Amino acid sequence: MFRNLTPLVKNLLLINIVIALVQGFFNIDLIGIGGLRYIHAETFYPFQFFTYMFIHARGFGHIFGNMLALFIFGPWLERTWGAQRFLIFYLVTGIGAGVLWSAVDYFEMRGIQTDAEMYYTDPNPERFNKFIVDHWQLNGDLEKMIDSYAASPDSQQYKEESVYIVNQLYTRKANMPMVGASGAVFGILMAFGLLFPNTKLMLLFPPIPIKAKYFVMLYGLYELYATIQQSPGDNVAHFAHLGGMFFAFILVRRWSKKGYN
Repeated sequence: MFRNLTPLVKNLLLINIVIALVQGFFNIDLIGIGGLRYIHAETFYPFQFFTYMFIHARGFGHIFGNMLALFIFGPWLERTWGAQRFLIFYLVTGIGAGVLWSAVDYFEMRGIQTDAEMYYTDPNPERFNKFIVDHWQLNGDLEKMIDSYAASPDSQQYKEESVYIVNQLYTRKANMPMVGASGAVFGILMAFGLLFPNTKLMLLFPPIPIKAKYFVMLYGLYELYATIQQSPGDNVAHFAHLGGMFFAFILVRRWSKKGYN
């Protein structure tokens, strides 16, 4: 199986895995440095559009899923295009996914900022509850604060504390990083479905065969649904996934017209 690995895919796997190991064993905060932020956040730097896709969240699951897809589908594309064109594809879909995520994040954060500024001018229990429900995931401490503020709506202490909490939540949201190779990986899935549409893949759950074109279609529809139904507690960057698929579609169609496939 490993003998079928192509050179660039092997190098990409090594880079991602080594970075994950360095981050884990040496406890270096690579996410804090290279994770992609809201473009108006104090911690945002343009190089994060590149670095974010080589860094993964701590733990095994995030990097395993991305690297498994790269391991399975990447060699097909590298053999078809060659290493240089596959590298271009990988970087364009990864960076493009980050750009689309940032564009959507910009409008979302502007909305949160507007709601926060409105709250500062007129803090009250109802608005505080609405801000938390609309923009954050409820937890025990926040629920306790909401209940206490509702029981004493004229309390100056609760007003000041609620303003502080809203400001902290906005700041935390603005500096929350997006990391992972998922944008480029979803681009790889899209390209595979376009170039090898009738290749049969075996699903794990349920264990049934499915053609690549239908697999990619179902995955894309799921990501679209997850994007529309996304709740404040969902930390998956669905727009980045869709962005990778979008840029992959454009590249594959463009290269097909030029006879590169």
